[in-house]
Amino acid sequence: MGGRFTARCILSLSCLIALPATANDDEVFNHVIERAQALADAPYQAPEESLPSALKELSYDDYRQIRFNPDRAYWRDESPFSVQLFHSGFLFQTPVNINIVDSGDVSPLPFSTDDFNYDHQASHLLEEDLTGSGHAGFRLHYPINSDDYADEFAVFLGASYFRLIGRDQAYGLSTRGLAIDTVSSKGEEFPAFREFWLYKPNEESSAFTLLALMDSPSLSGAYRFVIQPGENTQAEIEATLFAREDVEKLGVAPLTSMFAFGDINPEPPDDFRPQVHDSDGLLIHTGADEWIWRPLDNPSAVRVSTFLDNAPSGFGLMQRERDFSRYLDLEAHYHRRPSQWVEPLENWGAGHVELVEIPTPDETHDNIVAYWVAEDALNAGESRRLHYRTYTLNTQPDEHALGQVMRTRHGNAAVPGQEDSPSANQRQFIVDFHGGVLEEISPDQPVELDISSLSGEILLPQVTPLPEGGWRARFRIPADSTPHDIRLRLLLNDAPISETWNYVWHPDA
Repeated sequence: MGGRFTARCILSLSCLIALPATANDDEVFNHVIERAQALADAPYQAPEESLPSALKELSYDDYRQIRFNPDRAYWRDESPFSVQLFHSGFLFQTPVNINIVDSGDVSPLPFSTDDFNYDHQASHLLEEDLTGSGHAGFRLHYPINSDDYADEFAVFLGASYFRLIGRDQAYGLSTRGLAIDTVSSKGEEFPAFREFWLYKPNEESSAFTLLALMDSPSLSGAYRFVIQPGENTQAEIEATLFAREDVEKLGVAPLTSMFAFGDINPEPPDDFRPQVHDSDGLLIHTGADEWIWRPLDNPSAVRVSTFLDNAPSGFGLMQRERDFSRYLDLEAHYHRRPSQWVEPLENWGAGHVELVEIPTPDETHDNIVAYWVAEDALNAGESRRLHYRTYTLNTQPDEHALGQVMRTRHGNAAVPGQEDSPSANQRQFIVDFHGGVLEEISPDQPVELDISSLSGEILLPQVTPLPEGGWRARFRIPADSTPHDIRLRLLLNDAPISETWNYVWHPDA
């Protein structure tokens, strides 16, 4: 794991820029930034295909039989942190380069079959020439649930995807370095981390630092991650981007998740589980200090929603339903899937949070994406710096003290047992609020409903206290072909006591 490099480039994508024999942390990061700029100044070159044919042709079942040997985990005896590697093959056709930074010395981490167990139908690979295999990615371990076991808390695998989990959480949504031209007419571009630098931790380390070099046809970038595992695992991210081409839509801090069905769906599929989702809502904390909740949906057609803002305080995809009885799934553990929050550490200026909802037949497809899009475009030859924090959580961000939406349901408003009910074609909605300051407001207080629709009429709006605490907003919309973009919140003495519920009802839903 040691070794010195004298004026030698360790970036295998090209050797235009050399790194000194030894370098401090900032020098290594600056070197990656310079390399990203050099890449962006040159025409894009797709990674060379180096994967042996035996790995290219691996099936899903064969690939699953290749497992990293945990006894070979790097630094397992030197630090509370350890690293395990992913084998290339199957879907992961482009190996990434991984380097180790140890007290200023930088050395590549070579591929070795000794690091892996090749079980059953994968055992024949040991007879193949696997030169050029490389690694598909890596995962990080640290004892977050008990002192005597190093839990996996982060994984970097595929394009610019990475996942984080905290204490007692199970993997759910994914994070990406960037999203480019999502749901655009020209097609989405998936930038990829091509090379990584892992800083060797010591026995007293409480955070893990790594660098990543990103490249894609439109841009290149250098990233620094400082990841701190714990109850809510967090990553502080710094990045410098260099545009090779004009970027039509730059999605910053994208979160990718899944919503198949839940409370929002009046007719769930034929399934014993009442809900199936990794996230159930988008939460936004605007620059004007408004909290907005948008329930997620599995639509009949692709839907894109934009939430205009200036200097946002944060946004995230949340999993508010955390009771096993709301899912009844002993295998997927949806009640343990974390929420994830994104918090800018500098002023992001004007722009919008964009939510994309894509139809999915089942839970095997990620169909939800949310990210920030700045008002100022990133054009060829320009650069942009990003600095933000993202972290997992089971509840809400600490600064969110208002009442929270816990349930959204809707159904036909016909009067039961009444033929030709005049309300038969109307839609009735209920939105239940709990928690926060609502816990201190008694049922006899003059709570009011503030509700509006950008298009369409609102019928019979009212608010009533719930028996178990909290408040219910109820309203109807008439039968017509117009989508209704509805906002509502609870007020007491003209001051908001709840977040703002926002939902667009589509008649074809």
